[in-house]
Amino acid sequence: MGHGAEPRRVHAYDEELGAAVARAQEGDEAAFTVAYRLVQPQLLGYLRGLVGDDAEDVASDAWLQIARDLGRFKGDGAGFRGWSATIARHRALDHLRRQKARPRSSVLEQDVLDMPGPHSTHDQALESISTEQALELVRGLPRDQAEAVLLRVVVGLDAPAAGRVLGKRPGAVRTAAYRGLKRLAKQMGVAGVTEDGPRTLGESK
Repeated sequence: MGHGAEPRRVHAYDEELGAAVARAQEGDEAAFTVAYRLVQPQLLGYLRGLVGDDAEDVASDAWLQIARDLGRFKGDGAGFRGWSATIARHRALDHLRRQKARPRSSVLEQDVLDMPGPHSTHDQALESISTEQALELVRGLPRDQAEAVLLRVVVGLDAPAAGRVLGKRPGAVRTAAYRGLKRLAKQMGVAGVTEDGPRTLGESK
């Protein structure tokens, strides 16, 4: 993707988030609320893919830790999204260990599909189908593919950042996301999925 309106919009979104986080670190409670509003829909969508109906409870635990450890965070808006996703994933895995349950496949609901984010053939296809269809399609993906797609499409992380969240190399995340997107696109009859597919989700690196 080139330097069109969408990348500029996403860049502006991360600038707003980074500024809010910086103010929140200085004790501005209203700024923390702004950061929460910008990140929570993506974080909740990712957690739904891991713990299903328990996502809101796990998200609450994650935000308690985010608030507690905020002073330790160093980075920009994009970095904060990755950092918060890492915390959320750890809380989700703790929850699953307590429940002695296996992570469930991804769950995409309408509030996630309505999230602002870069457009591509793949996420436009996701946005074009109903919640029920999305549930069935993403539920059918292997866990590594589902989580990679969630981190790339829903949370909006690039491959290196998603790899840090998952503890995997960027190439492994790209491969998992590509395979997941290819499978989804094939099921939805969308053409044009390539090995560079994940890059069309907003990654320019």
